[in-house]
Amino acid sequence: MSQVLLVLNLLSLLSLSSGATSLSLGSRSILRAIDNENGGPHDYAVDLNASNFDSVLGDTPATFAVVEFFAHWCPACRNYKPHYEKVARLFNGPDAVHPGIILMSRVDCALKINTKLCDKFSVGHYPMLFWGPPAKFVAGGWEPKQEKSEIRLIDDGRTADRLINWINKQTDSSFGLDDEKFENEHLSSNVSDPVQIARAVYDVEEATSTAFEIILEHKMIKSETRAKLIKFLQLLVAHHPSRRCRRGSADVLVNFDDLCPLDMWSPSKQGDNNGEGTLGNFQICGKGVPRGYWMFCRGSKNDTRGFSCGLWVLLHSLSVRIEDGESQFAFTAICEFVHNFFVCEECRQHFYDMCSSVSSPFKTSRDFALWLWSAHNKVNERLIKEEAFLGTGDPKFPKMIWPPKQLCSSCRLSQSEKNNGQGEAEIKVLRGQKQTDYKVHSPGEFSV
Repeated sequence: MSQVLLVLNLLSLLSLSSGATSLSLGSRSILRAIDNENGGPHDYAVDLNASNFDSVLGDTPATFAVVEFFAHWCPACRNYKPHYEKVARLFNGPDAVHPGIILMSRVDCALKINTKLCDKFSVGHYPMLFWGPPAKFVAGGWEPKQEKSEIRLIDDGRTADRLINWINKQTDSSFGLDDEKFENEHLSSNVSDPVQIARAVYDVEEATSTAFEIILEHKMIKSETRAKLIKFLQLLVAHHPSRRCRRGSADVLVNFDDLCPLDMWSPSKQGDNNGEGTLGNFQICGKGVPRGYWMFCRGSKNDTRGFSCGLWVLLHSLSVRIEDGESQFAFTAICEFVHNFFVCEECRQHFYDMCSSVSSPFKTSRDFALWLWSAHNKVNERLIKEEAFLGTGDPKFPKMIWPPKQLCSSCRLSQSEKNNGQGEAEIKVLRGQKQTDYKVHSPGEFSV
């Protein structure tokens, strides 16, 4: 079920240029800012210039980027802008329908600050659109006669319909201009969809960084919890699905005694870091993470889904990346992490009780992955009843038992099994285990 699912706060990127750069952009950018403040039309595409081009494209977690080179005085560019914005609103900003997958951006070649940048990409007419991995744009360029380049000229994107069709062909997707936000009933059976994986990795990064922020805010690193945190960090270093988080976890682990001294909560150690000690300056998943909002785990209400969903995605992704010989270690590391560092008391205790009920060590990673899903199903069974009674659930993302019918119709209980009193949470996981052609993956598109 590997839609483990990686939204880029693209609006914040609009403010990345330095003060000097803002002045060099002239009155045009000032007027646009005033227009936006007065409720004028909002641009979804990110404005890039020579000062922020490399930093924005280098920092984005998006898998792909589209860069439009245009001139603000060009009538054809002005007429094309509404088409480009129709596509950009699908991928950019906190309300994006398909966030964090494609960074839609633009460069105004009529501004002198961008002359050399536009020359690097051989911009000979306006508008010109390019496609490629964001990192390939950084310190890169494009030549018309260049045969092998990961940066491609978009030669059929002169309308919104044609541009989205071109993007669909490159990503093997079916994005549509009328797409609305994802809901639970839109389950996909394509468990290797790179778009879904990108969404998952994004939320796993967000959950990891948020978890460590909470640990610091609540001063939870103590003499009796240090070993538990080290064990979980070891698991992240080896098996976190994000390279940035693996690298950051390794840095914390190597420098643990310096970052987390035994007296880290003393007034002298907390210093100027908002009471979070030296570790408060450390960003475990890289610059700008956490970003403050979610992609796949974004709820329809502000107080639903989010971190708890992202944490489940993280735990499931870890469970399917380990080797057989690591299954018991992973089980212990995850159980101890939740027990010592998850601040929801009822949830923490319920998870601890499930961990304590395991009577024999896990021998295979498959057994552990299925146990974690069984535990997750038990949590959802309990929450389904509570949220229905209290009306506290997310109406667009109701809790459900894995695997849903769309992903494994044969995993559903028969009437005789229901009459025999077999538990929903247990039987569905066991049935999935018995199917020889059924692969255990990380969590897919369902509510957690």
